[in-house]
Amino acid sequence: MKKILLPLLTLMVSFSVKAQELETLLLAKDDASKLTNAYLDPAMKGFIYSMNNGWYHTAKVHKKFGFDITIGANLSFIPEKDEIFNLTKLGLSSNTTYNQNTTATVAGSNSIAPAELTYTTTIEGETVEANFTMPEGVKEDLPANAVPAPSIQVGVGLPFKLEAMVRYVPQVGSDDVKGGLFGIGVKKEITDWFGPMDKTPLHVSLLAGYTNMNVDYTIGNVDGEVSTRDAAAEFKLNSYTVQAIASLNFPVINIYGGVGYNGGSTKLNMLGDYTLTYETGNPLQPTVQETITDPLKLKNNAGGFNTTLGARLSLGFFKIFGSYTLQEYNSVNAGIAFSFR
Repeated sequence: MKKILLPLLTLMVSFSVKAQELETLLLAKDDASKLTNAYLDPAMKGFIYSMNNGWYHTAKVHKKFGFDITIGANLSFIPEKDEIFNLTKLGLSSNTTYNQNTTATVAGSNSIAPAELTYTTTIEGETVEANFTMPEGVKEDLPANAVPAPSIQVGVGLPFKLEAMVRYVPQVGSDDVKGGLFGIGVKKEITDWFGPMDKTPLHVSLLAGYTNMNVDYTIGNVDGEVSTRDAAAEFKLNSYTVQAIASLNFPVINIYGGVGYNGGSTKLNMLGDYTLTYETGNPLQPTVQETITDPLKLKNNAGGFNTTLGARLSLGFFKIFGSYTLQEYNSVNAGIAFSFR
């Protein structure tokens, strides 16, 4: 079970390494949230779309108390347009200046030259400034420039042509980064609403699913222009999907698809006390410091309509499936299932 969440935790560690570079953005106190949010936005959207994938590989529900165990992987592809962002469109304060208008998001290539910023403020009546560089992207560390997410769930047939689905991974990881997820879904087959169609291989259902994921990361001790002790970050995701789905169920090959809406939100909180060091230009007192607490509380939302098409190979109780979803961040899902009744 722990291995199911491992790819996600590995990616979170990669983002967390960049988070240590992101700490320098705290020097731009008035604009730190806007800069950080713009940098991380593609990753947050990618998590939402990936976690909403993989809820089904057939529209047919199990017989009463029949069940399946499904293990899958999801990838949401980040569009090229979201590999950079424009600083002039963030509404930054006049305290922040920069040497170029565009810079990489977390999904950008490390070959994109990052913007250099200067933040000027007043502390204790004295004008001070800090110079820092935006972090590079981690495109080269992402599989196919996509955000991955695990998908493991159990489906159980209920009366009235209903099927309940549960996703669960307990809190796993290490002392530095750990996470877990829980999801619940329900599928209602409505094939018999269409008269004699229930005598054909075609099945039609309605589906709704909800997933919650939490990841905690220990930043620890950091020294430099931004220093901190025992700091931490926490990531929370809530995603939901509603779908109308259909499948043609033949003895070996099944074709399935659906249309619906995927949406959700993410929260990223940076916790702890952070000491910011600014330059004064005064040789008698070259620097001054200021301490801020719990400096970042970011929230991202994403959502939109989608269309999915997939195929499943049935070898008795063993199933192999794959699908592609067209949406804001196109996604692919693939996996295996062990299905009974």
